[in-house]
Amino acid sequence: MVLIHGLFMSGREMALLRRQLAVAGFSTRQFSYPSVRVSPAVAARLLGDFVAGIEAPVVHYVAHSLGGLVLRHFLNDHADRPPSGRPGRVVTLATPHQGSQAAHALANTALGRRLLGQSVEQGLLGDVPSWQSERQLGVIAGSRGIGLGRFLARLDLPHDGTVAAAETELSAATDRILLPVSHFGSLFSREVADQAIYFLRQGRFRRGSTCDECR
Repeated sequence: MVLIHGLFMSGREMALLRRQLAVAGFSTRQFSYPSVRVSPAVAARLLGDFVAGIEAPVVHYVAHSLGGLVLRHFLNDHADRPPSGRPGRVVTLATPHQGSQAAHALANTALGRRLLGQSVEQGLLGDVPSWQSERQLGVIAGSRGIGLGRFLARLDLPHDGTVAAAETELSAATDRILLPVSHFGSLFSREVADQAIYFLRQGRFRRGSTCDECR
């Protein structure tokens, strides 16, 4: 399994999620990339080199925020997908598949554009390749509105403080679930980890008050 971090991150922030996935029996690898200095398309090529070095018959992906857009570039351009490549499922956490209102607002200022760097190039502003993969895709969105994004743009409700739930929607998704977590907090949520694990095993999210089968 490959984990892909989001904007302004290094991958260390996903350590708890990696550990929870490992306890559930998954072999995990963290892909790190300079999220501001390279575009999602360039990061996708780096991801291709990274995945090529993984010897496994099945490769799942769990991507947070911008990482999900990097993954979309990768799956659109790379042969590592069924039926020609290795199978596996995908879970995206708070990925703005429809583009980010907060990023649009920030990109309208000179300072904001510098802060976002190359992440807006076929990335956070919404001009990302369409979903071409045959992999099953599970989309997790958050509804706890704690984050700086809400000060940059008027986010549609519900939102996770950075990304509106509507921005995470993708028609190709196999399943989608809204959880009471913030954008950054999704990386530290037991419920998010449980739902990701359940989807990776079952190809759908679990509905109900408990997720014992996830552990």
